[in-house]
Amino acid sequence: MRKPDGKIVLLGDMNVGKTSLLQRYMERRFSDTVSTVGGAFYLKQWRSYNISIWDTAGREQFHGLGSMYCRGATAIILTYDVNLPQSLVELEDRFLGLTDTASTDCLFAIVGNKVDLREKGAVESQEKEGCSPVLAGGGSASPKVPKQVQPEDAVALYKKILKYKMLDEKDMPAAEQMCFETSAKSGHNVDLLFETLFDMVVPMILRQRAQGPPQTVDISNYKPPKRTKSGCCA
Repeated sequence: MRKPDGKIVLLGDMNVGKTSLLQRYMERRFSDTVSTVGGAFYLKQWRSYNISIWDTAGREQFHGLGSMYCRGATAIILTYDVNLPQSLVELEDRFLGLTDTASTDCLFAIVGNKVDLREKGAVESQEKEGCSPVLAGGGSASPKVPKQVQPEDAVALYKKILKYKMLDEKDMPAAEQMCFETSAKSGHNVDLLFETLFDMVVPMILRQRAQGPPQTVDISNYKPPKRTKSGCCA
C-alpha cells in the first residue's frame, strides 16, 4: 500500500463523537455506541492524493498514545461536545500538548459535535414553558437549560492554539473557517468539515514535495561492494 500523502488526526475526550463523525463521513452511517481502543484509521483518496484519517481514543488510559498518532500530522481535528463545556476545556488542558509532534505548519480545526442534542433540548424547553411552575409574585420559573458551548468559545480556543504554536494569525486560516458545529447523527456539516480540510491539506502536500524527497534510503537498486583480493580494506 502506498504511503499516505497527508495525515489528519481526531483528538478529544471520550464520548464527544470522534468515531461517529468519521463513520458518518467514510461509511455514511451513524453509531453512537462505538468506543475506540487505542487508535484506528481510514484512508481517503482526495483528487490524486491519499490522506489518512486517524481516530484516537479519548480515555485517560490511552492518553499517552495521542502524541504518537499526531506525529507528522498535517491537520488535527480537536473535537468537543457542544452540550458539555468541560469537553472544550479538556482540549486545551489535556490534548493540545499531544500535538507538539505534528508538522510545524499543521492546521487545527475546532469541532463542536452533537448539535442535534442542543436543538432537541431547545425544543423540549420551549414545550415546557407552557407548564412552568408559578413563583411568588406571579412570575413563572423558566426551565433550567444546561450551559452549552457557544461558537465564540471555540474561536477563542483557536486563537489560543495559534499563540501556543507561535503562529501568526495573518499566516493561518481565519477562525471562522476552522471552527465547525456538526452532528454525526444527522450529518450536519460533516462533509463540509472533512472536505474543507482536504482542500487545505493538498497545498501543504505540494509544498512538502517541492522541498525535496524524504531523507530515506532506496535499497531497491543496491549493489554490494566488490571484495578485494586481499580480503581487507583496499
